[in-house]
Amino acid sequence: MKTHGIILFGHGARDPRWAEPFERLAAKLRGARDEPVSLAFLELMSPDLPAAVDQLAADGCNAITVVPVFFGQGGHVRRDLPEIVDRCQAAHPDVVIACATAVGEDDAVLDAVAQYCLRQVAR
Repeated sequence: MKTHGIILFGHGARDPRWAEPFERLAAKLRGARDEPVSLAFLELMSPDLPAAVDQLAADGCNAITVVPVFFGQGGHVRRDLPEIVDRCQAAHPDVVIACATAVGEDDAVLDAVAQYCLRQVAR
């Protein structure tokens, strides 16, 4: 049976409160599915992406989708993330690792943000 994990990948920050929305998003996803959902960060926080992939692979995931929780496709998403995913794939050749586009590139996400902005004006 195939187990498909999700890793929410964020930049990371020195202030641990920065991760709170990511933790809430992960909790929502865990409530919506029976398969693993993890967080990983590029820098300043842990786990990093290789550690998160290692853990999901050890937990039996044979497919992992990395979702960059970035608003746009900047250098970290275009350059750094593919290099890290390639290293993770080499370390786990039996695990299919896919990478989504940055969440902010999705029209549904932009629609949700636009609605949020309009609600703020209406206050």
